[in-house]
Amino acid sequence: MGIRERKEREKEARREEIIDAAEKVFFGKGVAVSTMDEVAQAAELSKGTLYLYYRSKEDLVLGVVLRGLDIMYEMFHKVVSTGEPTIIRIKNLGDAYYDFFRQHRNYFRTFYFFENPQLQSQVSDEMRDLCAASDKRIWKLVIDVIQDGIDEGMLHKGLNPMEAAVMLWSNSNGLMRLIDRTNEYWTSQMGIDLVTVLRRSNAFLVEAMMSEKGKKQFGAMLEHKNEK
Repeated sequence: MGIRERKEREKEARREEIIDAAEKVFFGKGVAVSTMDEVAQAAELSKGTLYLYYRSKEDLVLGVVLRGLDIMYEMFHKVVSTGEPTIIRIKNLGDAYYDFFRQHRNYFRTFYFFENPQLQSQVSDEMRDLCAASDKRIWKLVIDVIQDGIDEGMLHKGLNPMEAAVMLWSNSNGLMRLIDRTNEYWTSQMGIDLVTVLRRSNAFLVEAMMSEKGKKQFGAMLEHKNEK
């Protein structure tokens, strides 16, 4: 290994150590109230050294988001690469997103941080581009599976795969945010099990997208939507 390659590996290792420290701080205290000083201390680095790797707290948060997106991609890729029928894989994508939410709640919460346009404006172009590329490869997985369903005649021919992906994502994302923030209220005050609502609503959406051919072959898998 040459000197240049060794330095690059050392730099990448240091970046990973910084992300480890950032996760400890952000997940422990919350992103909004955490500081770069605290991350530097957790990473056992000077603040100046920390800024050599991440130009701002916002860039550092995106470093954490990137790790979360990588985990999500691997979970999604696993369920779309099983060789199962397309409709089953679409259903399994919804299940995988909920599994990601359950198993990696802190990453899911970190994704909220950049809904504030003022915070987005403080992100470097480099980190924004890295996140955009990571995000797009996840969307591509979902869109490609939906397109497979259209090509096979299992989904409506006129379906726009990107629009369908957004519908499925927004339904799951919105309900999981309710589960994350106000699940106790919906359970105790409204008598609603939001996890059941999530599964049923995803099933309704998939059914609405299915052709008659698809319903004949795979309608049984959606029967749980009518469970009492």
